[in-house]
Amino acid sequence: MRALTYQGKRDVRVETVPDPRIQEPTDIIVRITSTGICGSDLHLYEVLGPYLDPGDILGHEPMGVVEEIGPEVTALAAGDRVVIPFNVSCGYCHMCGQGLHSQCETTQVRERGTGASLFGYTKLYGQVPGGQAEYLRVPFGNTLPIKVPHGPSDDRFVYLSDVLPTAWQAVEYADIPPGGSVTVLGLGPIGAMAARIALHRGAGLVIGVDLVPERLDRVSGYGATCLDLRRYGKNVGDAVRDLTDGRGTDAVIDAVGMEAHGSPVAKAAHTAVGLLPDAAGQRLMETAGIDRLAALHTAVDLVRRGGTISVSGVYGGSADPMPMLTLFDKQIQLRMGQANVKRWVDDLLPLLVDDDPLGVDRFATHHLPLEEGPKAYETFQKKADGMIKTLLIP
Repeated sequence: MRALTYQGKRDVRVETVPDPRIQEPTDIIVRITSTGICGSDLHLYEVLGPYLDPGDILGHEPMGVVEEIGPEVTALAAGDRVVIPFNVSCGYCHMCGQGLHSQCETTQVRERGTGASLFGYTKLYGQVPGGQAEYLRVPFGNTLPIKVPHGPSDDRFVYLSDVLPTAWQAVEYADIPPGGSVTVLGLGPIGAMAARIALHRGAGLVIGVDLVPERLDRVSGYGATCLDLRRYGKNVGDAVRDLTDGRGTDAVIDAVGMEAHGSPVAKAAHTAVGLLPDAAGQRLMETAGIDRLAALHTAVDLVRRGGTISVSGVYGGSADPMPMLTLFDKQIQLRMGQANVKRWVDDLLPLLVDDDPLGVDRFATHHLPLEEGPKAYETFQKKADGMIKTLLIP
């Protein structure tokens, strides 16, 4: 089959690799019909290379049609249409029972001290082959896949793999009071969807912050008040307070993560990690504060006292400096973590069956063949060609 593979920093290629096969009696094989490129895939492209091997198959936002089932799969049949969550979660362990599928005890990567395995996302999370490919082996066929109806286009359902549950959890964790206010930092796919969900769920004021004109225009067109970071710069906190009676918003969602703009020292550390041999790069990440924290520090500045910061952007440093005095003094609540995809499916599916209140049918800016994946990664990283969300079609 054809699959998009990691080969080195800023080097991904579509190659011919062996087809996946049934390995466990509850496995299924899915023929992929659409697969997204996620903002966190860019962390693999740029920073997390020490945890990848050349040839690793990337991607964690796939959907498709069941081609083959293992002998113990009873919940699905060949021909069923499914979305695959990015968490590899069993659905029956203690953590899954708590709705914490990203901490699944069956697939935790204990040798790395990390949570549940993830499709297509490094040795830190199990080095499981990803879904930017023609076919994908999916374990836990009775409990992991999300069965969806035939009929609507893939765009209606594919975001159940990551974008929708990640954005929904970001808003849930933000704990915005009814009619309250939230600032969303970073208006890429997760931030843009989080802004839509916050408005859908009754936020009175949603402020979006970014520096890419297409992203700002897109989110303001959905009803958010947008602030261009190129204009406000370090004064963005004052601009938010001007809109909120001098307090700041009730909540802030950091949808940026480790590669925020405005962090030159940490950017140099990112570059160093990518250039070092894998073992040395891993040691640096696991012992140093290498994240670019401009977005998180901005969140601390512009949330109101007693407010909540919800972090959905991925961070990777183990010793990042944090403004603990300010966090304590402002009585800020901080929530974060990988999305627990299956936990939120029951909330999200009703929004996808009939109407389209979140605008998923028009959410992708680009639909490209899988063979154009390498160019799409480059374009997405450069924030060029108006690219915000890309679906690859194998």
